[in-house]
Amino acid sequence: MRPGESLWQIARRYGVTVQQIATLNGLRDANRLVPGMALLIPTERRHVVRAGETLWQIAARYGTTVDAIARENRIANVNLIYPGQTLVIPRGTRPVIEANAYQANLATGNVAPTAEAAPYLTYIAMFSAAVTEDGDVVPPRAESFIEAAHRGGAEALLTLTNFRGSTFSSDLASQFLNNPAAVQRAIDELVIILRVQGYAGLNVDFEYVYPSDREAYNNFLRQLRPRLHAEGRSLSTAIAPKVRADQPGLLYEAHDYPVHGEVCDFVVIMTYEWGYVTGPPMAIAPLRQVRQVLDYAVSAIPPEKILMGIPTYGRDWRLPYQRGVTRAETFSPVAATNRAIDVGAWIQYDEDAQSPFYRYWDAQGNEHIVWFEDARSLQAKFDTVKEYGLRGVSYWVLGNPFPQNLPLLQDNFRVRRLR
Repeated sequence: MRPGESLWQIARRYGVTVQQIATLNGLRDANRLVPGMALLIPTERRHVVRAGETLWQIAARYGTTVDAIARENRIANVNLIYPGQTLVIPRGTRPVIEANAYQANLATGNVAPTAEAAPYLTYIAMFSAAVTEDGDVVPPRAESFIEAAHRGGAEALLTLTNFRGSTFSSDLASQFLNNPAAVQRAIDELVIILRVQGYAGLNVDFEYVYPSDREAYNNFLRQLRPRLHAEGRSLSTAIAPKVRADQPGLLYEAHDYPVHGEVCDFVVIMTYEWGYVTGPPMAIAPLRQVRQVLDYAVSAIPPEKILMGIPTYGRDWRLPYQRGVTRAETFSPVAATNRAIDVGAWIQYDEDAQSPFYRYWDAQGNEHIVWFEDARSLQAKFDTVKEYGLRGVSYWVLGNPFPQNLPLLQDNFRVRRLR
């Protein structure tokens, strides 16, 4: 929005109410706004006919056809519409995709974010089950979350990690993957857990695996596939955002894109965390870097098997950044926008990163920079999914208020439902 604009003016321009805009964008106070905010306007579904308008003009405005509007509204004569008439506008042709979101807040017992998101998603991945060096699988207490996903029409996936405590363990992964008896025990237990608890598939998220264990990890996936398929369940993995096959680094080297693409039903590429907690300030998922990852990914994995990762959070860094000292605060897009309002910061938009940001000074005189996601950055990511012909999207993570997200997803795509 521009300086001096009010929500009342915007609502009047688009023929909607102030409350509709406030609700759709998670605004605390319709009278407190800042320039640069991206507002999602609920005009895509209904249009009030103005004097002199024709159905052809209305169809052109919304990128649809006269016939589509006529069918949607049961209009027998397309030349007979009248001022004040409310027309439901069809969304038109939208690509069909799959959409996943990770639920990583199982310990809270709060199923509300899962229940809210489930009607929009194909999968909700419960994060996470742990595996021991000996191959024992410790599943999360997720029964109420699985039920909430199913009630909303989403399938539940179980995410398996190499967590030791609350961090990924390279040593644990190595000891497990190189123990054939442990691998077999884990697969046997996983088959039972998925069957008994009602999971539609397994999502393996092994991170920081030693490069020397790359083939052992590949073999684990190769052994999982036939056992899960025999049960009618899917196998997927979460993989690091690589830009080339031989990319160095503990996060990347053991993730073999061609093998994952061949063995798995689909993969989630974690195209986020460029702006990480202890790293230099930058966009969480800058589009230039995301596209570099996708350029390599589609050369190694069929695009119809790729879910592109999307973050649902932002970060606030205190400046100047000091490596090893600075630790960013992570919060939701709604909280990021509210902070801009509270401190009176004008929100800017980086065209290269396709991400919003702003600067401000706190009460102690310290400068801060905030990078986050909004409707504009989401739309840029959705357009990228369409351009590359990907299978869909995967969100990290549920529970961060971002009311613009799911309606915008629905406007751009038809999400495949498997229940």
